[in-house]
Amino acid sequence: MSDDPFATFFRLLAEVPVPPDAEALYGRDPEGRRRERNLRRYLAMPHAPVLLLGEAPGWRGMTITGVPFTSVREVEAAVTPELAALELPPEPQAPWEASSRDVWAAFRSWEGPLPLSWPIYPHHPFVPGDPRTNRTPRPAEVRAGAPVALELIRALGVETVVAVGRKAQGALAVAGVDAPAIRHPAQGGARQFTEQLLAVNAGMRG
Repeated sequence: MSDDPFATFFRLLAEVPVPPDAEALYGRDPEGRRRERNLRRYLAMPHAPVLLLGEAPGWRGMTITGVPFTSVREVEAAVTPELAALELPPEPQAPWEASSRDVWAAFRSWEGPLPLSWPIYPHHPFVPGDPRTNRTPRPAEVRAGAPVALELIRALGVETVVAVGRKAQGALAVAGVDAPAIRHPAQGGARQFTEQLLAVNAGMRG
């Protein structure tokens, strides 16, 4: 029996099919191994029993760092000691991501250990032929990623799952998980995202 609490999570993650217009982030190549080390550091953070479930990795953030809603800027700014320890590539393809900025800005007002995050589709989906783009994951891709998210919820001992956006909420519903949705911070939603996220925090405190 493995001593790794995330062994099943990473096994399921490796089994999610990778179409030609998506990129698996945690392969056996040097970059994939670097991202996995970063993700393991992130998952080892002291955290609230809350998981924010997003849609898919973006090319400016998680695709570089391996950590959800985290771009080069958050690592270099040492937002937390754990993020400061993350490994970056010598020449990152983008310096920052808007959603990452908005999420960590909202976390500054969170009281207590921070929630962790994960995307319902774990690969980076892009417009065919252009990896430096993002596209919406297909329903079949979301269904394929759902077991990975469910295993992470189990491994982390998560008590509350919050969907970041309606698409993530719908994907959870298909997987049999009824989760409240908060506004995604993209496209002008940062203020509402922050308000709704902090309302979750207030509810936890009673």
